[in-house]
Parts: sequence; C-alpha cells; structure tokens
Amino acid sequence: MSSRGPAAPKKLLTGLIGAPIAHSASPAMHERAAEALGLRGHYQLIEVAGADAIGLSMMLEGVRRLGFAGVNVTFPYKEAVVPLLDELAQGAAAMGAVNTVVVKDGRLIGHNTDTTGFARAVSPLLAPTGNAVAVIGAGGVGKAIAFALADRKVSDIRIFDSEPARAEKLASLLNTTGAKVVTSVEGALDGATGLINGTPVGMLPNRNTPVPPALLRADLWVADAVYSPLITPLLAAAQEKGARIMTGRELAIYQAADAFELFTGLAPSTEVMGEAFDAVMAARSAAYQAA
Repeated sequence: MSSRGPAAPKKLLTGLIGAPIAHSASPAMHERAAEALGLRGHYQLIEVAGADAIGLSMMLEGVRRLGFAGVNVTFPYKEAVVPLLDELAQGAAAMGAVNTVVVKDGRLIGHNTDTTGFARAVSPLLAPTGNAVAVIGAGGVGKAIAFALADRKVSDIRIFDSEPARAEKLASLLNTTGAKVVTSVEGALDGATGLINGTPVGMLPNRNTPVPPALLRADLWVADAVYSPLITPLLAAAQEKGARIMTGRELAIYQAADAFELFTGLAPSTEVMGEAFDAVMAARSAAYQAA
C-alpha cells in the first residue's frame, strides 16, 4: 500500500516590469502572500530601462507565453503599455494608465490597482466634506491618485505638472468640475487641506523634494507615493512643520493586495503583506546605516 504526501503547492508566477526596480518590496509582499495561501509563488523583477514599444511588446509576449498569471507595471511604462494590451478594465481605460496586467485565456488585460489601493489608503486623511487636495504630478501614479480622489468625492482637486499639457489631459479625463489645472506648486497649495506627491522625486538615490519646504504648513496633511525611502525629503520637511503625513507604505500594500487578487482570484492578507514590506524596509535601513 503506497502512501502519498501532501499535494505540492500550486505554482504562481508573477512579476514587475519597470526601471529602476531593484528597490521594490513587491517580490517579498507577493511571495509571502502566496505562501500564506498555500501557493508556491515566484515574483520576477523584469528591469529594462529605456524600452520602446517594440521592446515592451516583446516583454509582454513573454509574459503571455511563459506561464505568468500576470505582472505589475511601474515607472516609466504605466502609460506606454496601454496600447499594447488586448483589453483594459474600465478604470484603466478611463485614465489611460495600467499598473497590473492579468493573463486570462491568453489575453493581456490591463487594470489599475494604484487607484483602488490609494483610495483605501487615503480615506483616513479625508474630512467628510471640504477637502481641497493638491496633486503634484500627472503621470501614471498621479493619474491614479487623482482618480482615487474623485472616487472618494473630493470636490477640489488641484493638479500641477511640470508639463502643463499632461495636467490638462488628466483634468479632462477626470470628467469632474472639481478638478482644475494650476500653473505652480504655490497655486496648488493655496488653501489646500492636503498634498500628494505623485512623482518619483525623492525616490532614492534622488534626495530632492517636489515642494519647497517653505510652502508646507501644520494644518496640511502630506502624502507621498514614494516608499524608498519611507520618510522622503518631502515628508521629513512636513513633519518638521507639524503636518500629518502618510508614507508610501499603505499605497504599496493595498495596490499589491488588489493586484494579487486579480492574479489569483484569492484575497491575500494585507497583514502578511505589511509584515513582508516592513521586513524589507528594516533590512534596507540596516544596510544603509552600515554602509
């Protein structure tokens, strides 16, 4: 009589396309979430800088053919991948930016969990009414943030981008009278209750801030989509002014959880993902201090 051991965990292959991404906490979060659900997950970093449409198409074709359940997409390709996909979910189509590509029946379907993730993350900072939020950056992340604010019924969204045409396009996509383009950071912050950095400014090794510290106030809450480092120069300056802050931790965890559910159909533990994220940050901090 033969005995059989426990069934081997189901394999789950996912990944991330972008550059630079060596700092990403996504592999740890997704692999730990998979393990907690009895899956054998591998999350592959696919770092290719300067890819054109042909290069991106080749990477996506590999994702389609090599057994991936899907991939995340990050800077600088969240908008560039859009025309290369077979289908877009409603939210991703509306904003023209994708951070999650799901492989389903051989088709590549684009979603945006930055929007759903940020909507969950920002809710505790928003007042019941009277929110006026400055969004710095109208690229892939800035788009997702602005759409999340609109979803949370923020009635006054001020959009600033160093390329005014991008800000104008985002305001038109939002299709709400509450969104307006401003021509300066000062204008965005005039009377604002909140500020969100949706640019990569402040991401290591960059140590700049998208907003001059002199413009920050104690009665302003400040959030940053960047999480490497967790306390960016912008957030450090905001803390010094006595402002409430939100790091990129919550956005990173919630967008990853929503992406994982799209890849697998299973709801992961955000606690498990949070523990994995914190472990990555702690190890990085220790390595930085030892250097």
